[in-house]
Amino acid sequence: MLRYSNGDILSTLNTNGEFIMSNTSNVTRNQIEFNDLVLSAMNQTATMASNSSQKFDARKAYFNAFQDLYALVQCTPDLTSQECFHCLNWTINRLPIHRVGGRIFVPSCNSRFELYSFYNESAVPTSQQQLDSAPPPPPQISISSPFPGGGGNSTVVIIAVVVPISVIFLLLVAVYTFRAKREKTVYETEPLADGEDITTAGSLQFDFKAIKAATDKFSEGNKLGQGGFGQVYKTWRLWNYGSPLELMDPSFQDNYETNEITRCIHIALLCGQEEAEDRPTLSEIVQMLTTSLIDLAVPQPPGIFLGRRHEEVGRACPSMHISALCSVDDASITSVAPR
Repeated sequence: MLRYSNGDILSTLNTNGEFIMSNTSNVTRNQIEFNDLVLSAMNQTATMASNSSQKFDARKAYFNAFQDLYALVQCTPDLTSQECFHCLNWTINRLPIHRVGGRIFVPSCNSRFELYSFYNESAVPTSQQQLDSAPPPPPQISISSPFPGGGGNSTVVIIAVVVPISVIFLLLVAVYTFRAKREKTVYETEPLADGEDITTAGSLQFDFKAIKAATDKFSEGNKLGQGGFGQVYKTWRLWNYGSPLELMDPSFQDNYETNEITRCIHIALLCGQEEAEDRPTLSEIVQMLTTSLIDLAVPQPPGIFLGRRHEEVGRACPSMHISALCSVDDASITSVAPR
């Protein structure tokens, strides 16, 4: 701590002129349990600091399977143990514990808590980093078993790890499929008045008959992930229809936490928004994935969203129609003109 004043400051307790800072994110779930954890951690840290010669202590408390609560307090070393404890207790009672992080400074001491490590843990002795009291059980904070009748903490941890990984894998498959579809768009045909077919300039790769023959008439054995041609899932469309869980692999047989799956899909849509400033940063994504206490914004349409529209070509032939690609992102469309 660095302090200067125009008056005598040695061995003098001063709590006037406090300065409070807080994280912008509120605690939205299990507020009471979170408050109890913060107060317990801060009070024990204050006790250890006031009884030490350095008048300093920093440690962490178990929060959930993915996060710890970090706490730090310190006083000016010239204070007595009683004065230091009184000062720290005064600051702890004014911390913004309804937020996921906060700090308060007064001339004689300061206190801070966060859900991430904000100090050099290697500089703090190992004995100071764990709270003496047992950590609260994970189900009481943010994660509960999806199966009635129990299942154990091991089941909860397994599901909490497997579900996000599975969603990320599905999103990667969707991105790969989308890119492949752009590169290999099939011909689209519209019947003419005389019974002949006309092929649009959607692609010059394969016609419909070639794909039908290559996939054995679109047999079940050639579905995506099982051999080639198959269904392509539209995440944004399913989200708007209120059925994002249709993205899930049927092999899961409902053995997953619905809220966790929906939250992961929600985060993925936020990462794919058209405007770069609307997309979350990497650190924000990590916080969104590791805690459910942060509210998620409403996702905006992605930068690339393909649909179909039919335009009538009146000048060439009043009875002829062609099928054209359309997208909300002009950069995603390649126009091909006949020679």
